[in-house]
Amino acid sequence: MKHHHTRETAPLSRRGFIKTTAAGASGIVLAGAPTDALAAGPPWQQTSENKIRIGIVGGGFGLSFHWHEHPNCIVEAVSDLIPERCARLQSKYGCEKTYESLEKLILDPAIDAVAVFTEAPNHARHVIDCMEHGKHVISAVPACCSLEEAAAMKEVKERTGLTYMMAETSHYRPETITARRLHHDGLFGELVYCEAEYYHPGIGWADNELSTRDGKRTWRWGLPPMFYPTHSTAFLVSVTRERLVKVSCIGTRKPDDPGFQDNAYNNPFVNGMAMFLTDKRHPFRCNVCWDIHGHGERAQWFGTRAAMYMPGSGGQPFALQLPDQALSALPEYWHTLPEKMRYDTGHGGSHPFLTNEFIMALVEERAPEVDLYEALAMTVPGLVAHASSFKDGEQLTIPSFDIA
Repeated sequence: MKHHHTRETAPLSRRGFIKTTAAGASGIVLAGAPTDALAAGPPWQQTSENKIRIGIVGGGFGLSFHWHEHPNCIVEAVSDLIPERCARLQSKYGCEKTYESLEKLILDPAIDAVAVFTEAPNHARHVIDCMEHGKHVISAVPACCSLEEAAAMKEVKERTGLTYMMAETSHYRPETITARRLHHDGLFGELVYCEAEYYHPGIGWADNELSTRDGKRTWRWGLPPMFYPTHSTAFLVSVTRERLVKVSCIGTRKPDDPGFQDNAYNNPFVNGMAMFLTDKRHPFRCNVCWDIHGHGERAQWFGTRAAMYMPGSGGQPFALQLPDQALSALPEYWHTLPEKMRYDTGHGGSHPFLTNEFIMALVEERAPEVDLYEALAMTVPGLVAHASSFKDGEQLTIPSFDIA
């Protein structure tokens, strides 16, 4: 299998950027005038008749993807430990076969790949199990919950040569796609600073509806914020491919909540505010918070020649500031998807892009955009940041899991 990264669209020079956004009526505003969409390039076209037969495990988040609508994908089977959730998966994706567990589904020789949408602490184990049975894998975030799991995932991926992709939604938000294009073509100048945040009040709290099921604690009870960092770290790592090499993190506590007094993680922290250093000596501020008056995922990118600001729950507007021009509305990228998949099913419209990227990576025999190395580069820094919180923000070194 060939391994290389692709981009969503063709490279765009600054002159091309201005020209592309100069003469249409898509609702994007450049220096006060309506313009064509920034999303230049041809629409998606089917180039192969190959079909990827996928099994889907997990009838919660797993219901929000587009596998059945992709022309190169067949949903071969579904599975969930809870029968009614398995039935919902079967109804959504229109497949005949169901299995009562992941362990039984991966024995099916007709299945090429598995979409793992199980509980976060089980991701690494389930991914490894799938690969040991010869299946390519896409999983929900995070990729893993320990450095030992990260090392085990790297070992099995490199030994088997199979494909792994992490379904990180921030990677395919339109703001991130735009930032990636701008960085690729040098329009930021040097991207010297980025700040990102993921705010989801209530996660981990004892009284949150996601913390218990049928009177039992779920994996979200007391979840350490920095065990779930990728919605934030992706805003930098997936744009520049930089690696986060050092971190200082301050955690805040919620001592009046049972979720953060007694949990499977021995975690007292309800918020995490981290300052990272990249391998290019750039600072990156990253917050993940469960107890803060804010909501959603947001980032800001600051370069020597341009800056871009995501909209946010505080009423912040989208803005892209170039040296002598400004954009005040986002471009769209729906044309880069198969036609049936051009609609939003969550997380800023990212789900159909994630579906398409995984299937096309397998069809084209290439590495997906968020392959194992990118996934670990987004996940592992949060695990080290969590450790820093126990040391009052002592700066710690982040190990690399890239190809040696």
